Amino acid sequence: MAYPKIGNMAPAFTLQKQDGTKVSLKDFRGTSNVVLYFYPKAMTPGCTTQACGLRDTKAELDDLDTVVLGVSPDAYPRLQKFIDKQELNFDLLSDEDHAIAEKYGVWGLKKFMGKEFMGILRTTFIIGKDGRLKAVMDKFKTKSHHDDVLEQLGELDL
Repeated sequence: MAYPKIGNMAPAFTLQKQDGTKVSLKDFRGTSNVVLYFYPKAMTPGCTTQACGLRDTKAELDDLDTVVLGVSPDAYPRLQKFIDKQELNFDLLSDEDHAIAEKYGVWGLKKFMGKEFMGILRTTFIIGKDGRLKAVMDKFKTKSHHDDVLEQLGELDL
């Protein structure tokens, strides 16, 4: 599966966030850049590290007119538990049927402990205020993901 093309409009979506209400990508058009990151599962070690890094850089992201949206196949009540437990300051979106992950090309074959299965391929998309895809990040460490995001945002003409 291929990622959407940089420069094109980012694939539209409407998903439930942690409180059960819906959020759409178009809600941010004209007002905020969006860091849309796909992660495998809430409350797992790597995903927690990644989320907490983004949580801790909120001020820098705010200065860049950028909101963070995390997407996983978790049901929305689990997302609320993750937010509460880690005191996350951004929305998490539930993509239980992985339809949006597939639109973004991040649903694929994974290997873990000798087993193969389908799941989320950890990937981050940066979307400009104009709704266009500005960057795709798929090679990073969860521990430094937030720094990589800030560096990428700084390099882009947003």
